[in-house]
Amino acid sequence: MQVSVETGEGLERKLTVQVPAETIDAQVESRLQSMKGRVKVDGFRPGKVPFKVVKQHYESQVFQEVASEVMQNSFRDAVIQENLRLAGDPSIEPISFQLGQPLEYIATFEVYPEFELAPVADLEVEKVVAEVTEADVDSLLETLRKQKASWNEVGRASEQGDRVTINFKGRVDGELFDGGSADNVPLVLGSGSMIPGFEDQIIGMSKGAESTISVNFPADYAAANLAGKAAEFDITLIKIEAPELPELNDAFAKDFGVEDGGLERLREDVRSNMQRELDNRLSHNLKFQVMNKLLMANPVEVPKLAVQEEAQQLHKQASTQAGSKQPVEVFMNEAESRVKSGMILGELVKLSGVQVDQSKVIERIELMARDYQDPSEFVNYYKSNTQLLRGVESLVLEDIVIDWVVGQAQVSTVSSSFDEVMKPASAI
Repeated sequence: MQVSVETGEGLERKLTVQVPAETIDAQVESRLQSMKGRVKVDGFRPGKVPFKVVKQHYESQVFQEVASEVMQNSFRDAVIQENLRLAGDPSIEPISFQLGQPLEYIATFEVYPEFELAPVADLEVEKVVAEVTEADVDSLLETLRKQKASWNEVGRASEQGDRVTINFKGRVDGELFDGGSADNVPLVLGSGSMIPGFEDQIIGMSKGAESTISVNFPADYAAANLAGKAAEFDITLIKIEAPELPELNDAFAKDFGVEDGGLERLREDVRSNMQRELDNRLSHNLKFQVMNKLLMANPVEVPKLAVQEEAQQLHKQASTQAGSKQPVEVFMNEAESRVKSGMILGELVKLSGVQVDQSKVIERIELMARDYQDPSEFVNYYKSNTQLLRGVESLVLEDIVIDWVVGQAQVSTVSSSFDEVMKPASAI
């Protein structure tokens, strides 16, 4: 077998392979011989068909089968021989594909690049630390009280936190617009349910009052025809209700499923859940930061086909899970980042020599199972599904690699609070 490699643009490679005619012919002959006792040809008894007749009837078909198999096998062997790391399936173009002649073809494909990682010890990483305080627990319990609030109609003017019932009609450029009018709409003042400025101008109105308020739709408003536009709303206030919060006691705890231990047990459960969410967010933020640092420090070229395939997968997930109708091009940047991250993590695995700890894999699956009605069923399902299990193994391996990087990098510790971690400035 003769093999030559030509470097194309970027990461493209063209592999020319030639297999001697004798190799193909010998396999065709052998396969035809094995068929003599099995084939049926009109005019001949089973097992008595002359080889010449078998060859006449089946040689072309057998050649096609043998040539295809040889092409697949020879391509695989050639890739190994030339030490190439394929990124996606090849495009194969036959040059010579005829019985009695050498089999020759050109395979075009992309490869993953060879690159050297930037020194991990040069990375500067900020590790945020935070804890759940009693004040944080109190704040969440207050939120739970508000969720259980009862509403009582009052005769005073509306205040922040009240629930009002309103009729409204909205106009842009003096004209009513679709979706801008409604009657008997309940609205908690201060909830941020409406566009900025809307709720603030209802505070102080009394039952039966009418008012016209002026607001501006945000520039990034979902409805493009309203984005950035000034609007007026005619408001009629129908009803004002004030919240009555329940007492923080054992009965309150029971409303949240705590049968034993009362309010103290509820506090413990709340703290435990908050701590778990905090740990998850801190871990996620650290991982996100480290990956960004690695991407910036290692500007590697990525195979176009690998990015396209990743974008197609992201597009499929968005369509299936969220009903997204965005074109696949929208996902190209994220896909490129994911492919780069995967390449860098792969090199880090080789550099660090870390391995997946199966006990951590089971621990991760059990953690995922907590939110399901039957955790044991969830765990067993994952354990019995090879594809799902490998997915979790990849996540665990990523975490182990990130921990290794943090252990090698220059780390500075930054103290923060629960609210700052869970509600970053970009989300407020």
